[in-house]
Amino acid sequence: MPVYTFRGRNIRTNEIIAGERFSNSAQALAAVLRREQIAPSNIREKTSPKLSFNIRKKVKQKEIAVFTRQFSVMLNAGMPLVQGLDAIAQKHPNEAFKTILNQVRSDVESGSTLSAALARHPKVFDSLYTNMVAAGETGGILDTILQRLSVFIEKIVKLKSAVRSAMIYPSVILTVAVGVVIVILWKVVPVFRSLFEGFNVALPLLTRVVIAVSEIVERFAIYSIVVIAAGVFGFLKFYRTDKGRHTVDGLLLKCPILGEILRKIGIARFTRTLATLLTSGVPILEGLDITAKTAGNAILEDTIHTLRQRIEEGGTMADPMRQSGFFPPMVTQMVSVGESTGEMDSMLVKVADFYEEEVDVVVANLLTILEPVLMVFLGVVVGGIVIAMYLPLFKLIQILSS
Repeated sequence: MPVYTFRGRNIRTNEIIAGERFSNSAQALAAVLRREQIAPSNIREKTSPKLSFNIRKKVKQKEIAVFTRQFSVMLNAGMPLVQGLDAIAQKHPNEAFKTILNQVRSDVESGSTLSAALARHPKVFDSLYTNMVAAGETGGILDTILQRLSVFIEKIVKLKSAVRSAMIYPSVILTVAVGVVIVILWKVVPVFRSLFEGFNVALPLLTRVVIAVSEIVERFAIYSIVVIAAGVFGFLKFYRTDKGRHTVDGLLLKCPILGEILRKIGIARFTRTLATLLTSGVPILEGLDITAKTAGNAILEDTIHTLRQRIEEGGTMADPMRQSGFFPPMVTQMVSVGESTGEMDSMLVKVADFYEEEVDVVVANLLTILEPVLMVFLGVVVGGIVIAMYLPLFKLIQILSS
């Protein structure tokens, strides 16, 4: 939808008013302004400059969490909706988010609901966010819903940060290790190889193996980079397909250590999301639809769709969860108790808290184990290459000394 800049005069107060608004056409905007007792004198479509060297920043989830908490505090204090949006937008450091908030404020001023205005920016405000805001508007508890949303987003950000921090260290160590080994095999070992050829001495097995690997790296290094790049591109292309997501996500869940971590993350996210939606008054069928979209795992997404179908048919939620094999017995028992007592949301919150703590503990333990293992691996590989290069020199020194 294009943006139009307008200038006009308030019919009652004779005040000059100018601003920007979304509209399908200039005529449609003029009609809206007249209904608001504004006589437009100039309306034109806002055009962006052809050349722009500004890099558009992405809106991070942490920024959304901070905005949600600030907005809930303002509404709780009695500040009007439009004024609260304007106050946050004016002081926000992220220009991309600032532009979106100004557009939301303009849509709300034009008579749109807050949830509908947010839904026009799905890359920032997903279906979970907009549906909860809609439930808050319907129930008249928008400030409470926004507070719950901020807590939910903060917990999801914390969970992602824990996993990301766990992956950064081993990734950096492995990248450095592979880079060092490739440089040694590509540039250093050939120097020793030419030196050994002049000695005409029988080389140890370890040295011959390292030299053979060095020759392969030296000969096929460029081709290997092309093959690896093509493999990564093909994998990403395959993963974007429905079959690819199911295949890869299924294999990841079967991995010995990583699979258990991903399973716990999926359970924590599913229970936290559904609990937040149910507490906010979103119907369970609609909540399961939204939760499936934010599951992050194709296998879990299919399981959630099965749960929804069984509930729609009049069944319980615990039985299909038990049959799926994705959820541990403790989770299904808690859900069964929640269904029996009518406290499903509180039970799901307890499950989410438990598994979020479990993920923190597992990630911390994994980091503790990975640090020495990676250092030993790096030392063995690099040390093995160094020893392989010096073994013939030791043998040559023994021959010369004798």
